[in-house]
Amino acid sequence: MTEADKPWGAFIENGPGDWQVLQQDADGYARLRASGRWAPKESMGLLGASGGTVELRLVREDSGAPVSGDLDWRGAATGADGGWNGELYPVPAGGPYRLETRFNPKGNKLGEWSLRGDTRHFLGVGDLWIIAGQSNASGYGRGPYDDAPELGLHMLRHNGTWALAAHPLSDATASVFPASRETYNTGHSPFLHFARALKRELGHPIALLPAALGGSPLEAWHPGTGPLFANLKAMVAKAGGRVKGMIWYQGETDTEPGKAHDYLERFLASAAGWREGLGHAELPILTVQLARYRSEKPGGEDREWSQVREAQRQAALRDARICVTPALDLPLDDTIHIGTSGNMTLGARLARCALGAVYGSVPEIRGALPEGRAGTPLEWKAPDLIEAALEGGHVVRLRFAPVLSRLESHDPKAMPFRVEDDDGFVPVEKAIYFHRDSVKLFLAKAPRGSVRVSCGYGENPDTLPMDVERQMPVLAFHGIPAPA
Repeated sequence: MTEADKPWGAFIENGPGDWQVLQQDADGYARLRASGRWAPKESMGLLGASGGTVELRLVREDSGAPVSGDLDWRGAATGADGGWNGELYPVPAGGPYRLETRFNPKGNKLGEWSLRGDTRHFLGVGDLWIIAGQSNASGYGRGPYDDAPELGLHMLRHNGTWALAAHPLSDATASVFPASRETYNTGHSPFLHFARALKRELGHPIALLPAALGGSPLEAWHPGTGPLFANLKAMVAKAGGRVKGMIWYQGETDTEPGKAHDYLERFLASAAGWREGLGHAELPILTVQLARYRSEKPGGEDREWSQVREAQRQAALRDARICVTPALDLPLDDTIHIGTSGNMTLGARLARCALGAVYGSVPEIRGALPEGRAGTPLEWKAPDLIEAALEGGHVVRLRFAPVLSRLESHDPKAMPFRVEDDDGFVPVEKAIYFHRDSVKLFLAKAPRGSVRVSCGYGENPDTLPMDVERQMPVLAFHGIPAPA
């Protein structure tokens, strides 16, 4: 290499990559750090041993204007050994931004004629969300969709680079995160639509870290020994080490005898371990209650599916940082995977859950009231059972909350409820919806001993009742006592 061919200027070796989103802090800012090396262009006669300073700034990608005075050209710590490191703060939530660097030789009074430096394009500051779980988290929607990429919706791809978020999110091409490399080609998932809804309401970039793996049991995500949690930690470290929250859709693989009965305790212990392992004590976890499964077995005993769904429901009752969203009403593209239209609905539900439980706002209330006036946020939780009782010897009364309009079934012939007593199952002759939020189950006979009621039982239950104006189904539940 001749002297003229040698590279010169400022070089970024560590720092954000093109398209990267930095996690904002509680005040809405991020700290941008970068480091690298510098090299003089001796033939220009500018340097010799006199040295100079690497400088960096952040500008708006669309205009080239500095984001703020604090982020205009700032000197980095520049060593005579050819190394440098610098920091820009406070970088406000938003984007897209461009990081620029240059090497300003000592004695140069014309800053615009400094030596060239590396740049990083389409940076953002916003929130990062982990996607974890199994195949419905990876996304196996097979049909066409209207869910396009959009500036401000970014992702860390499996190949270790940042890009605009686009389906399939779990694309395993050139993966550097092999533990979550899918065996089959994935498709559409709920999470681009989830991110789009958040960006629309919050006004800052949203980034996704897809770490899910089809067929993975909860054990594989164990915070101490699970290879998928180690893989997730590596992905978070690659993304800068900080995230806003996690979306968790898993449990189908744990609907087996010997696993389902203690799923709740194992999941809560895992959630505590994830928070510790990620250094995020308040990490919010948005969970999805299992959708249906149309298996080939002829109506056999499938209690384990109800046990896992009940565990998912109970987890949200026990841990205020865990939320649960229903999915039993969503259409499938095969026997077990939510289809593209269902994914869009689920993405919107999860976004509403995040806006209400994590960000403290919901779309309908934002900007709807005059300045200075407070409003009551609209409800984001699904209707959940809050009371069950046996009345008159052969009627079970159930009450749900929150119900904004009224509960009703889209299928008058559906019987999603199941009642058990000390002798076994008690036939339910009919269900009557009344008082907006309540259901009466008329039993074929008076039950004996303790009475327990379930809703959405098994792999492929009948249609669940809806809060009709929200089109939000009740959460499935299992084995809830109904005392006299």
